Amino acid sequence: MVDEIARYSDSDLAEFKELILKKINKAQQDLDLIKSAYMNDLNNGTDDTSPTFKAFEEGSETMSKEANSQLAIRQEKFIRDLKNALFRVENKTYGVCKVTGKLISKERLMIVPHATMSIEAKNMQR
Repeated sequence: MVDEIARYSDSDLAEFKELILKKINKAQQDLDLIKSAYMNDLNNGTDDTSPTFKAFEEGSETMSKEANSQLAIRQEKFIRDLKNALFRVENKTYGVCKVTGKLISKERLMIVPHATMSIEAKNMQR
C-alpha cells in the first residue's frame, strides 16, 4: 500500500483560501495607498519659506520617496508570496513544508499564510 502524502483537507484548504484572499485584498489596498503617497509630490507649501528650510524639506521628501519605494517593493513581494500560496491551495500542496515534507502547523499558517517551511525547517536553517 502506498502512503498518501500528508495534506490539509479540502475544507481546511477552503478556509486557508478565504484567509489568503482577504490578505491579498488588504495588501493590495495597502500597496495602492503606498503608491499614491509615492506619486504625490509631497509639496507642503514651503515655496515661500527660507531656502534653508526648503533644502531640508527636499531632503526629507527624497528620503520619504525612498522609504515609500522600499515599502512598495516589500508589499509587492508579499502579494506575490500570497498569490503563490493561493496557487498551492489550488493544487492541494498548501501547508506542506518544502524542506521536511511534513505539514506546517495550522496555527503558523493562520499567522503567516504564505509560509513554505515549518518552524522545524526554519530552525534548521540557522
